Amino acid sequence: MGAIPTQRETASRASEAPAHAGETPVPAQEGPVAEGAAQECARARATLGGSSVAPGAARALVRAALAEWTGLGLPGAEHLTDRLADDATLVVSELVTNAVVHAGTDVEMECRLEGDDQATAALVVEVSDHHPSRAPRGGEPETPHDTPEYGRGLRLVGALCEAWGITYRTGRKTVWARLPAAGCAAGEQIEAYAGEQALARGLRVAEILAPEPRYGWEAGHDPRGHHALRDFRDHHGLRDWRDWSDLRDWRDRHEGRDGPDGRDGAWLGRGALSFLAEASDLLAGQLDEDLVAALAGQLIVPRLADWCAVWLEDEATGGGWGGGAGAGGPRLARVWHASENHIEDLRLALEKDPPPPSDPLRTGPVDYPWPGRALGDAPGERGQALAYRLVAGGRPLGTLVLGRSGAAGFPDEITGLVEDLSRRVALAIGAARQYARQATISAVLQRGLLPGAVAEIPGVRSALVYEPYDKGGPSGDFYDLFPAGDGRWCFAVGDVQGKGPEAAVVIGLARPWLRLLAREGYRVADVLDRLNQLLLDDATEAADAAARALVAAGARPTPPGDGPQTRFLSLLYGELVPFDGGVRCTVASAGHPLPLLLGAGGEVHTCAQPQTLLGVVEDATYSSETFELRSGDTLLCVTDGVTERRSGSRQFDDGDGLAAALAGCAGLDAELIAERINRLVHEFGARPPADDLALLVLQAE
Repeated sequence: MGAIPTQRETASRASEAPAHAGETPVPAQEGPVAEGAAQECARARATLGGSSVAPGAARALVRAALAEWTGLGLPGAEHLTDRLADDATLVVSELVTNAVVHAGTDVEMECRLEGDDQATAALVVEVSDHHPSRAPRGGEPETPHDTPEYGRGLRLVGALCEAWGITYRTGRKTVWARLPAAGCAAGEQIEAYAGEQALARGLRVAEILAPEPRYGWEAGHDPRGHHALRDFRDHHGLRDWRDWSDLRDWRDRHEGRDGPDGRDGAWLGRGALSFLAEASDLLAGQLDEDLVAALAGQLIVPRLADWCAVWLEDEATGGGWGGGAGAGGPRLARVWHASENHIEDLRLALEKDPPPPSDPLRTGPVDYPWPGRALGDAPGERGQALAYRLVAGGRPLGTLVLGRSGAAGFPDEITGLVEDLSRRVALAIGAARQYARQATISAVLQRGLLPGAVAEIPGVRSALVYEPYDKGGPSGDFYDLFPAGDGRWCFAVGDVQGKGPEAAVVIGLARPWLRLLAREGYRVADVLDRLNQLLLDDATEAADAAARALVAAGARPTPPGDGPQTRFLSLLYGELVPFDGGVRCTVASAGHPLPLLLGAGGEVHTCAQPQTLLGVVEDATYSSETFELRSGDTLLCVTDGVTERRSGSRQFDDGDGLAAALAGCAGLDAELIAERINRLVHEFGARPPADDLALLVLQAE
């Protein structure tokens, strides 16, 4: 296949660009191999969703691919080193992050190994998105509510790679990077991981969070107090110095805190590159905004600052900065200081002085008043405090404030690093808030879809197990046990097609109808007949409404299967009537796992006939079976989350496995039977169940 002509192509260090940069066809599997590469090179591809989890998934894929290539001994794999793997992981993380933030489309990633000797071997990474009108890092002015949420970007990629570039095609943009196995000069100068094994693999929380002890001020002493400076003074033979402020300034200059070549520069060179990538993983996994704020403080102090605070803004107030904490303004969620002795005083001082709105034309850090009194500073002692707005999705979420003692303040390298970190913190807070909103909505829906309490039936013990697969969303399984009047109690265990909002709609229709029909005195079979017709009528009305909306909008008719989902469900429905000596039970199953009856002597058999699902067949007629529960008899009703629980290719109910499990429960009461069946279901497979699970046990006393 010939090369696809590009619309526009840019490259950095283009003199070293590989041949594939401008010639690779869009289908990666058909692209030509770069000059000098092995004909059968190791290659890994993936298509990732344009979400915040994509960078972490990309990093995991690269690590797994490199390990697999090495294990298989593929050509060129012998040149893969830990350093090259770390660099590739970081490059992939940055490229995928850029694609997710700037394009918002699905991201296609490819990683391949080219060359079969030390001189030509290289790892090539390509990341493509489908929004080529957006460059990875534009130079356009940014509005205050459009704060860019990228990382160190292509500057970092250019530092680690021997060549990189951007290829534009119709509907597609590809950013590629080539990392030589022999290393490149720029990458060697960075020394991002040399000598730092704790920062070289995985999340190095201890190294990131723990300080480097220096003469005591980061080894348990007050980071701004005189104990630390006295140690420093005595170590350097400066016993005649009495002015603590001058001594602190001298210490800062001696340590290089005011320049990239000193303490900050050394750490930036060794670990800052992996710091952002790993901090992103740590923050992205948190679903509570207060925990995100706490982690941000631990990541920053004492490595980047002496103290920090995170203010969170209530989006519902629309800002409200003027009122202060507790008056509709921002909430001080977290205060962190290298010395715990100062945390409470610092919190009290910061609560009285929340950060004001920043300059709307400025997206970087702004100065914040130095809280010297709260930190126990002597008169005239100063430091620098900076405030970073936390913005995600165009919405301001709060402010990150951090401070550093001494006249030197923060070097540009630190402010740039914190700015990148603050964007990741804002994204994590935004994601946590969205999750919290969705969880609240789901909890409200779930409470409305399930009974508030299970009815107590005279002469019957009952036990229930209900475990939705998605704890954050509406379940597709439901149950009910309620009085129907005239000495009757009715029960239902159902499973709706699908999950989420569609399932919630069907349950919201079916459960109230069941109760209404039962209390109107309809027999069990008649209830299913009418419920079936109601579901069919509702589905027809929904389809008609959708078709009318499409016609009104001038859209083409929806192809079959693309419209509203057919609303059908499986249901086990029954009626209980207690009498002297037992309970009369009438049941009907509509496409549902059949109920099992456990006799007092340990025998087990089904007690209903299989019938078609509800909401599928027009004018379907259902039938029911009636039997008696005598003392000690037990009726077990389950959903397919029990019967179809998988372990490899086997299911829990293969070979009447559920009946055998129930037979082993002879002599147990209802609660113990429910617990035992649930435990056996969970133990059947090595992994947690992949479906909703519900079971109801009814036992005659």
